[in-house]
Amino acid sequence: MQVTAMNQHSSITLEALYHNCFYNDYNTQLVGNVAEPLYIPEKNNKPAMIYYRHDYFASALHEIAHWCLAGEQRRTQEDYGYWYCSDERDVTQQRQFLQVEVKPQALEWAFSVAAGYAFDVSLDNLGAAPATASWDYWQGQKQLKLNFIKNCEGQVHHWLEIGFPVRAQHFIDALVEEYKTRKPLSVEDFRSTAWD
Repeated sequence: MQVTAMNQHSSITLEALYHNCFYNDYNTQLVGNVAEPLYIPEKNNKPAMIYYRHDYFASALHEIAHWCLAGEQRRTQEDYGYWYCSDERDVTQQRQFLQVEVKPQALEWAFSVAAGYAFDVSLDNLGAAPATASWDYWQGQKQLKLNFIKNCEGQVHHWLEIGFPVRAQHFIDALVEEYKTRKPLSVEDFRSTAWD
């Protein structure tokens, strides 16, 4: 599969890069144009499938991040065997969600920097806001997001010190080569504009 320069940040380019990096060794394909992301493990000689939302570049990066973090045993389970509660999570469920999302979103951030693509964390719980949300509610949401960004930033800094997971580094290198971004990644690349 050849990488084509359709547009600056095309999810089709990510599909090709992913294929070139991982298909032969992991028999896994990246596919878009679905309503909800999902990972389906390899079965009956059919490749494993990583589905990402619609043709969204960020969704593709996020799903690749999950895959790069999933160990061999996790990759044998649908959606890596993780708990997931869709939109409208309560406070406890949202805390759990944010705990498990630090590493994938931190890695998505690294992929975004490597691709020269704008990144923003996702709290992924839009339906939970009450119809008559108060100013205090929105201030709480803002603080939740700032705390989550700080956690993601800390995770990226940790990886910059010890090294990214092997498959993740391989994909970072492919993104840097494709998008001609600066290499290697550094702490300065991960300063959030949320602090401005």
